[in-house]
Amino acid sequence: MSYLDKKFSLSGKTAIVTGGGGTLCSAIAEGFACAGANVILWDIRPDAMKQKAQIIAKVCGDKSKVSFVEVNLMEEDSIARALEKSVKIYGSVEILLNGAGGNRGKGPLVDVKPEDFEFVWKLNLLAGCILPTKHVAKYWIDNKIKGNIINIASMAGFNPLSGIWAYSSAKAAVMNQTMGHAKELALYGIRVNAIAPGFFIADQNRKLLLNDNDTPTQRGKDVLAKTPMGEFGLPEYLTGATIFLASDAAEFVTGVILPIDGGYLCDNI
Repeated sequence: MSYLDKKFSLSGKTAIVTGGGGTLCSAIAEGFACAGANVILWDIRPDAMKQKAQIIAKVCGDKSKVSFVEVNLMEEDSIARALEKSVKIYGSVEILLNGAGGNRGKGPLVDVKPEDFEFVWKLNLLAGCILPTKHVAKYWIDNKIKGNIINIASMAGFNPLSGIWAYSSAKAAVMNQTMGHAKELALYGIRVNAIAPGFFIADQNRKLLLNDNDTPTQRGKDVLAKTPMGEFGLPEYLTGATIFLASDAAEFVTGVILPIDGGYLCDNI
């Protein structure tokens, strides 16, 4: 085994990737599979997961390394059943990528609808972070597995985006919980970190950032003007950081929020 394989290979590990039917999370899952891990996609959309699983299997060259389990992350019973099914597929689980999330609406603060705010908070903070962590961490503690968790935060957690009130606050809470979970779970050898993507084109923001002809909207232009590297992120830009955090090379790294943003946070005048 080469030095790089020893440090960064995920061979022999199994990763659950929530939100696995989406663009960014499936790209991360693909990276995990190519680094040697078995991958189990979790999502509420079986058709989307099936499509992504086929793509991942083709890229990594081994369809046996990719599976998917339908789950409603808003319901704890559903999470418990999905975890039980997932453990049976490959025998154990060592990595959890909490990627489920999304937004609903954009507008002035004075027009915020409490029901929309509550939904986005539950989706990003409970379903997208706390509830899967609760169940998987208990499984690891009970079975003395030194697992690791990677949450998906956002630039909006550092600096709230205009009009995206619920999403920005929920992602700030994910960052807060990443550090809190890291502190509590370190006792059991469980690491918890997060990545904070900058502006990546995905289903939920495509119309906000791009016109129908793929040229930037005015908001897209504003984003690019504040991104020193001058481009939107591509899904594959997330794989290097997540493979590192999931690997033994990061064995002393916990409680970290790692921006992957093309320099957005360091922009100045």
